[in-house]
Amino acid sequence: MDAISVIRTKRDRGELSPEQIDWVIDAYTRGEVADEQMSALAMAILLNGMNRTEIARWTAAMIASGERMDFGALSRPTTDKHSTGGVGDKITLPLAPLVAACGAAVPQLSGRGLGHTGGTLDKLESIPGWRAHLSNAEMLDVLDTTGAVICAAGDGLAPADKKLYALRDVTGTVEAIPLIASSIMSKKIAEGTGALVLDVKVGSGAFMKTIEDARELASTMVALGTDSGVRTVALLTDMATPLGLTAGNALEVRESVEVLAGGGPKDVIDLTLALAREMLDAAGLKDADPEKALADGSAMDVWRRMISAQGGDPDAELPVAREQHVISAPSSGVLTRLDAYDVGVAAWRLGAGRARKEDPVQAGAGVELHAKPGDTVTEGQPLLTLHTDTPEKFEYALKALPGSYDIAPAGTPFTATPVVRERIA
Repeated sequence: MDAISVIRTKRDRGELSPEQIDWVIDAYTRGEVADEQMSALAMAILLNGMNRTEIARWTAAMIASGERMDFGALSRPTTDKHSTGGVGDKITLPLAPLVAACGAAVPQLSGRGLGHTGGTLDKLESIPGWRAHLSNAEMLDVLDTTGAVICAAGDGLAPADKKLYALRDVTGTVEAIPLIASSIMSKKIAEGTGALVLDVKVGSGAFMKTIEDARELASTMVALGTDSGVRTVALLTDMATPLGLTAGNALEVRESVEVLAGGGPKDVIDLTLALAREMLDAAGLKDADPEKALADGSAMDVWRRMISAQGGDPDAELPVAREQHVISAPSSGVLTRLDAYDVGVAAWRLGAGRARKEDPVQAGAGVELHAKPGDTVTEGQPLLTLHTDTPEKFEYALKALPGSYDIAPAGTPFTATPVVRERIA
């Protein structure tokens, strides 16, 4: 085998053989295939695609590059959720303890934010003392004692994906659906969960801008999970508007705790419950009632135990940014649009996100929303509040927001897009 022949096969719209796929993934992981060669192959895959057989083999090869976890010793069925990323997407935070409170074990391996999309680990690290990196033994202990764990994936889990993910990010091949699907599913299958629910975002704030692309990605991942023996279902969910009323690390933790305490924005509650029901159903716990677990405080109890088990203080004050800037409504009427991507870029520029993986983030930075599409606003009332420790960032963040919202005359009819748009199983 050699890299050039593999590249040429896909460049010329051919089907990669199982042997070619196994060799190129293994060789790239070992350093025998250079970054520029894998970059060329990734671009050929972006342009020419892969069929189901190729994607399945590519995913299996990435799984085989590292270890596989086993939760067979747990007394509870395991179920997990993966989101393709969005703005204000804090759903994992209330969802994991909620599902655990209903009798499942939730091994949630999460990541960090990059660009305009937030990262679950960055959000949780705004809680004093909380740590993301656990050994496999520590992860199993937290999972066994609390029912839920949210942590970083270990270096031994699909190392080929870790290397390829970083390469895709700098070569313009992030959007390749075969590579997105295999990246997500290689880690989730290697993780060893028994059931998986995929939250595939669609809209301006998501990687998948159209319902057709989101549907293709979801169908591909559901097929990969099913073929590997993992009960898998996907929900296509709206990301044209930010989720909830916050985009930023500590801001989103605060909002998640409000949801666990029985309050919080309706769209966050609705999506949390929809995903919880899917996860519990996939785990065989069809009679569990997540709405009751949210109302009676049992989900909050799991949250507190889970945070404490990873060194965090659930009672600690969350960081607050030193500086705020308020954007007021320029006119009265009905807010009909608030663009998720623009809000995400503003939050990123304020310090809530990073341009490179090694960049630090500000715990208190982000954007607070005072109205959502469909709400009536009055001229001069606060529309958005920008938060940062570094006020010189306001000017750059504000450049992302002109044209990010529309206000129609009072009385203009408005129909909200449902937060769950489709289900694929």
